[in-house]
Amino acid sequence: MNSRRLIRWLGLSLLVLSSAVPALAQSCALCYTQAASSGTRMIQALQAGILILVIPPTFGSLVVIGILYRKRNHFYQADANNGA
Repeated sequence: MNSRRLIRWLGLSLLVLSSAVPALAQSCALCYTQAASSGTRMIQALQAGILILVIPPTFGSLVVIGILYRKRNHFYQADANNGA
């Protein structure tokens, strides 16, 4: 795959994934009423929990993408040497 094509594909996929799409299937009525009736401490705890559940997988994915990006030429050079 061409590197420019790969970068365009990654950019487009990041744009699509980062766009705010309403998750209509995730609106549980019980969860909504419990969160709406809770105090500020509970709302802050929910926000902190969301961050704790989102940030580590995001950084882990970025690390894996970075490693794969740095090793991309290693595999192409190995194939070129074996084919010649």
